[in-house]
Amino acid sequence: MAEQYGIQGGTAREISASVESRVADGTLRPGSSLPPVRRLAEELGVSAGTVASAYKELRGRGVVVTLGRGGTVVASVPTVTSRRPPQVPSGLRDLAGGHPDPACLPVLTPPARVEPVPGSHRASPRLAVLEDAARAWFARDGVPSGSVTFAHGALDCIGRLLSAELKPGDAVAVEDPGFHHLLDLVPALGLRMLPVTVDDEGIRPEALRTALRAGARALVCSPRGQSPLGGRFTPARRDELLAVLGDFPEVLVVEDDHNSEISGADAVTLASAGLPRWAHVRTVSKHLGIDLRWAALACDPATLARHDGRLLLTSGWVSHILQATVADLLTDRSVTRLMARASRTYTTRREALGAALAEHGIASHGASGLNVWVPVRDESAVVNGLRTRGWWTAAGTRFRIASPPAVRVTTATLTPAEATRLARDFADALTESQAVYGG
Repeated sequence: MAEQYGIQGGTAREISASVESRVADGTLRPGSSLPPVRRLAEELGVSAGTVASAYKELRGRGVVVTLGRGGTVVASVPTVTSRRPPQVPSGLRDLAGGHPDPACLPVLTPPARVEPVPGSHRASPRLAVLEDAARAWFARDGVPSGSVTFAHGALDCIGRLLSAELKPGDAVAVEDPGFHHLLDLVPALGLRMLPVTVDDEGIRPEALRTALRAGARALVCSPRGQSPLGGRFTPARRDELLAVLGDFPEVLVVEDDHNSEISGADAVTLASAGLPRWAHVRTVSKHLGIDLRWAALACDPATLARHDGRLLLTSGWVSHILQATVADLLTDRSVTRLMARASRTYTTRREALGAALAEHGIASHGASGLNVWVPVRDESAVVNGLRTRGWWTAAGTRFRIASPPAVRVTTATLTPAEATRLARDFADALTESQAVYGG
C-alpha cells in the first residue's frame, strides 16, 4: 500500500513530508484512507511509533483527520492544497464571489511622489496620519483605541494573532457557517476548530459556551456582515455573549469587522465591553478597494505586543505607500459620502432578494452584509438548477462544518429586478431538486 500511494521515508518527518507531497499532487485525495500504522511500519521497515509520530504531525498540520474505527484519512480540505474558487462559466451571472460592486468603490490614487527611504521603516512602521484616522474610526464605534497597529489584511492579522497566542493542537471557536478562508486557515496553523452555530444575531450563546467548555482558547467571530449568513450582533445578544465570556477570561476574543462601513448594521461589539483579552480587526477592501491589503487592529496591550513582535520578525511593516493611499481615502469627505451611498445600495439589494424569496415561501438569512444565505435540502441540485437558468451561486459546503446545507448568493451587484427573476428561478430549482430527492 505504501508503494501504491508513493509513501516513503525512514523517519517521522520524511514520512509526513511524503504524505503531504502525495496530497499536494492529488495522488491522495480528500477522504482517501492512509494505511494503518502497523501495516505502513512493516512496509517501510520502521517502528510503529515512527509512523504514529508522522500521523500525529499530519493531524496537527490539518492534512489528515482520525475517524476512530474509520482510521486516518486525508482531510476534506487538506492544508497543503489550494481551494481557489472555480472559474465562472461563460454566459452566467456571477453571484458567488462575495465581492463588492466596482461601481460602489472609489478610484484608487497612490501618492504621486515617493521619496527614497533611508534604511527601513521598522523603527516607525505606522504613518501618524493613518494611525490617527484608525483611532478615530475605532473610537467612533466605542472600540477602545489605546493600542492600535496595522497588518496586511484581516486573515494576515488573524493568522498572526492565533499563531502568537496558541500552539499546535489548541482549539479555536469559529462560526458555523463561517468565512471559508478562515476555516482553511485555522487547520493550516495546526489548530483545531470547534464550531459555534450562527443565527441572524450572530453566534449563539449556548453554542459558544459549549465550545469554550470543550477547551477553545480563542474565539473568532464577526459582529456584523457575517459571512455567509449575514448575522449581526444586537445589544441583547452582545450582553448574552459577554455573560458567557465572563466565565472564561483567559480566552482571546477576535472580532473580524471586515465590512464595517457597508454592512448595513450598527456597530455592536464585544470589544467595547473591556474584555481582558481581545482584538478587533477592520479592513477596507470591501468598501475602498479589493487591492488595498491593509487592516487596522485595536487590541489589549499584551496582544499588541505579541502581534507586532511577530510582524517585526517577518514583513516588518505595511508599505507606507499603501498606508498613504488608505489615509487619503479615509480622510476624503467625497469617499465618505460614496461609502454611505454604497451601504444603502447594498442594503436595498440584499433586502430585495430576501423579500422576493419570501414571496415564493423560501426562507433566507441576510440581516447585514453582501450575501443572502438560503437553506436547502440538496445544495448541488439547487446550484446546478440555477446554473441551467443562467445563475452562478455558491454551494454552502465551502462555508460549513456541521451546520445544515444552504446556498450563498452574493447580492452586491444584484438589482431588485434581477432579484425577482432569481427568486422565481430559485423556486423552480427547489421544486426540481425536491422531486429528484424524493425519488
